[in-house]
Amino acid sequence: MPDPVKSSIPPVNLPTVSPASTGGEAQDILTSSLDALPREECGVFAVTGIERAAELAFLGLYALQHRGQESAGICAVNGDGTARLRKGIGLVADVFSSEDLNELHGDTAVGHVRYSTTGGSRSQNAQPIVVRYSRGDLSIAHNGNLTNGQELRNRLVEEGALFQTTSDSEVIVHLIARSRHDTVEAQIDDALTHLEGAFSLVISVGRTLFAAVDSRGFRPLVLGRRGDGYVVASETCALDIIDAEFIRDIRPGEVLKLEGNTMEELRSLPPAPRAAPCVFELVYFARPDSRIWGASVDRARRAFGRQLAREHPVDADCVFAVPDSANSSALGYAEESGISYELGLLRNHYVGRTFIKPSQADRDFGARIKYNPVREVVEGRRVIVVDDSLVRGTTSTSLVKFLRQAGAKEVHFRIASPPVRFPCFYGIDMPSREELVGSSHSVPEIAEMLGVDSMGYLSLEGMLEAVEEHGPFCDACFSGDYSAPLVDVERGLASIDNPPGC
Repeated sequence: MPDPVKSSIPPVNLPTVSPASTGGEAQDILTSSLDALPREECGVFAVTGIERAAELAFLGLYALQHRGQESAGICAVNGDGTARLRKGIGLVADVFSSEDLNELHGDTAVGHVRYSTTGGSRSQNAQPIVVRYSRGDLSIAHNGNLTNGQELRNRLVEEGALFQTTSDSEVIVHLIARSRHDTVEAQIDDALTHLEGAFSLVISVGRTLFAAVDSRGFRPLVLGRRGDGYVVASETCALDIIDAEFIRDIRPGEVLKLEGNTMEELRSLPPAPRAAPCVFELVYFARPDSRIWGASVDRARRAFGRQLAREHPVDADCVFAVPDSANSSALGYAEESGISYELGLLRNHYVGRTFIKPSQADRDFGARIKYNPVREVVEGRRVIVVDDSLVRGTTSTSLVKFLRQAGAKEVHFRIASPPVRFPCFYGIDMPSREELVGSSHSVPEIAEMLGVDSMGYLSLEGMLEAVEEHGPFCDACFSGDYSAPLVDVERGLASIDNPPGC
């Protein structure tokens, strides 16, 4: 594994990303064959007006680790506006040492955890991206995906821009630096108006923070306060870990300027026909102890499980979850059905990235080292297994096999969301459409493939009804109804069947 990057951001004439790799791309790519689920692309965290800001950013990123496990980075800004950067491939606890944090001085910091989607898992694409431009040191952390990112990149390259990453986030940096407006606020505003798709952003220029959310609000971003300073994060769990007070969600199209203990609402982005926060955040991505868009993630998932029990009841002896993201939905199913909730599957939480490449003959390898049934719960019983979603179906097939081997008399599979039939263009690392089992197979065919006694998905209507007070939501991965224009697809720069991510 290459060493993390430590940089004080050398001055440059054009906006370019500070050096980010000490090894070749092949060294940077970590295999992730253990997870057949879709992956969130990143989490962002920023703080201003609080001393030792980098330490708070470290803790915030630690709480957001579930949103990205390939790279992590923190940019800290000291009293004179100079930025220092530390980032690298790996988990938060592996990238940063106490010595690193001690060297990241200042009361302003921007942090990021990332999965690779657009750009791949090269260390050059780790964020924050930090540059020196005419207004001072600038850093940016981005959650989402621009649906016109390739079009913008091509135009910028034709105009002479030099890119050092393949991430669409660098496009935003170039747009800011090339703006002809005469203030930082106006340049950022100008850049944001060119973007289409999903973005929840934190940007620092010197010690000033800017936070922005696209006009549809695809990805969550929350505002908090700690003492005299402000905190911005992807989820409220990152506020909790540093004992910051939750103020509110940053609204779709909102742009905030945060400087020390002052906050200013800048001009909002042009409104979209309707807001479209991603319902998959509530289904799977966000931590259950978080609140996003006014909803408790745990309570939303319990509501999904209760509705699932109403739609697909079955006689059984116990209910249990595929841990951990389905725990709340399984509890909801048990509450509604009156069937006892058990711990029927245990997950090994110490499985991380691995270079082990098992024999192709062992098709159950990934599931085998992650999950194990509790035989005393399963043996001789009719079990209901609740999962949050079903994407490729490979892990679920192995789980059913394990449950049969542990002596399950019947296995009834229940999914607390509709079939995933379409790829995402708004920031989820989703398989191509041909790999989505819900796109290529009917429910009876999926049941036969898994080897279960019965199969039931939560309906789209039931899912949306369960959280309707917090909607409307983007449900494109279930319905194919893409609320933001797919500009790159329409112009032949991306594939509708295999889209990029963030």
